[in-house]
Amino acid sequence: MTFRYGTFHGGPDPLAALPDAGAGVDDLAERILGGQSVSEALRELLREGLDARRGLQDLARESRRRRRELERSGRLDGLLDDLRDLLETALDAERATLFPDPSDDARFREAVLDNVPDDVGRAVQELSTYDWRSDDARATFDALKDRLQRDVVDQQFRDLTHGIDSMSSPESRQALKEMMADLNAMLDKHRRGEDATDDYHDFIDRHRAFFPDAPETLAEFIDDLARRAAAMHRMMHSLTPEQRAELQAAMDQALEDLDLQAEMTALQENLMSLRPEFSWSGRQPMSGEDRLGLPQATDALAELADLEALDAALGDAYASADLDGIDEAAVERALGRSARDDLEALRSLQRELELQGYLVDDGQSLQLSPKAIRRIGQTALRTVFESLDGATRGNHEIHRAGAAGELTGTSRAWSFGDEQPVDVVGTLRNAMSRQLIDGRDRMTLAADDFAVHETETRTRAAVALLIDQSFSMVANDTWREAKTMALALHALASTAYPLDALQVISFANVARVVPPHDLPNLEASYVQGTNLHHALLLAGAFLDRHAGSQRIVMVVTDGEPTAHLLPGGEGWFTWPPSPETISETVAQVDRMTRRRVPISWFRLGEDPGLERFLDDMARRNGGRVLGVSRGRLGDYLVSDYVRARRSAR
Repeated sequence: MTFRYGTFHGGPDPLAALPDAGAGVDDLAERILGGQSVSEALRELLREGLDARRGLQDLARESRRRRRELERSGRLDGLLDDLRDLLETALDAERATLFPDPSDDARFREAVLDNVPDDVGRAVQELSTYDWRSDDARATFDALKDRLQRDVVDQQFRDLTHGIDSMSSPESRQALKEMMADLNAMLDKHRRGEDATDDYHDFIDRHRAFFPDAPETLAEFIDDLARRAAAMHRMMHSLTPEQRAELQAAMDQALEDLDLQAEMTALQENLMSLRPEFSWSGRQPMSGEDRLGLPQATDALAELADLEALDAALGDAYASADLDGIDEAAVERALGRSARDDLEALRSLQRELELQGYLVDDGQSLQLSPKAIRRIGQTALRTVFESLDGATRGNHEIHRAGAAGELTGTSRAWSFGDEQPVDVVGTLRNAMSRQLIDGRDRMTLAADDFAVHETETRTRAAVALLIDQSFSMVANDTWREAKTMALALHALASTAYPLDALQVISFANVARVVPPHDLPNLEASYVQGTNLHHALLLAGAFLDRHAGSQRIVMVVTDGEPTAHLLPGGEGWFTWPPSPETISETVAQVDRMTRRRVPISWFRLGEDPGLERFLDDMARRNGGRVLGVSRGRLGDYLVSDYVRARRSAR
């Protein structure tokens, strides 16, 4: 026995690795840190694709290209022109045979030929009983009728007549008639709501010669027939009234010759009743030099309908960031197997993001889980650390146990450089769990098994981070950096300083507390106003709830206060800043001073008015102002946070 190995061609590689959901989250992180919301980032990921897989954008572009190609593929009246040419050839051959004959019969026949209608359908009907004198003319006319009959049947049943040698054969016509009768009987039963599954299998077994590649299910079979029938209806609507009448007459004549008129009419009614949602009307413009026969025109219009539906589904998928509404079979029909593989890869990634706990469905949309937010925060923190120079980077690597060293009762996974005491029980529990999973006979310790006790290594701190969310942050291109910094600080506080309480407060015309799970969705406001007064109010309330902790306030802004909170809770905006706004804001700064909380101000941009205001506030409060250059906000803020935490020991 010999074996041959080669590239797998039956679809996606069954041995390929599962999509890396973590890489998908990292891609989302880059987009979110770029200023996009979660929904926008997920939509863009699906739109652009991942790891050399085409996204919705490329699939839509390919769909539009294919539509343009089909719309220029040829003329819908091609069959009529072909039939006219065949008819003219037959008439010319007959006249050539009659011309040398001086008899009255020859002249009579010429008169008959001269009065043949221009309408192809009526011409075929009148010449069906004509006794041709020319063998060539008879053969051409028979070819005309054979072409017409085959096109009429094949436009409804793709390539069905390819296995029939002669459409004029009584056996072939009887077989077609029996197949159509059985088909309509089965569809009638299905339309009445009765189970026709067994009938379908019996039908295919009985007429396998006509349907060698029949679909597995009756529903798929009906879909295929209805798609072609609907395409034929649209093709007829796309012709001029004169062309439509002429083609309909020719088709009626062909069906009458085949004795299939009643069965074809019944089939159309059944299909329209079973698939009313298909597009049965409408005009489709077509252009091009090639003449399309009925089967080719039907194929083109059916594919165009698929592409139109696919474009809509791709648009819906992009809008909702959900791929479930896209029919994989329709994608393969319209764009090929590789496009289906790309779609399946995207769908698999989305599924893995959910299965691995990075995305959760809240009933209305997909949202990031806390697990994903932590990973995005780590990405943000890594981005910040990568911008630090060697001198400052060491300030962030904090592994000391601290002065107190009291156990908190919690433990965590060991990381390189940790000096906390080893949690022996937790470590052995991890090793035993891994032993059971791996099915090993004896227990061994691996680096990933080790856990360490959390200790009261640092004074508890309450940290209020106030971020300017006003439109100027977008206009000055500083919002992306501010959002990255907020996620990084949250990640740092929750990992290196898990006992700290961190509250992020964003402020524009009003201020609001941003829960950690909303940080990735945080967007700049397009409403005017920089309400630092309200933000400091919220920060003060937060700090008052942690009176026994070290209290830290950091403010990131690129503009002086232009709004304050009215007694009724509304934001009041004025430009230039009104005395009331400045007075209310300064009053909150003074309250921070009475709390003995110095404020660290991170000034973005070069606004002279902001610079003067913040310098005055720093002198008044005892805090400090850091003028931050582009790309260094995270560096400054994280360093300041770590400095403040160290100074409290």
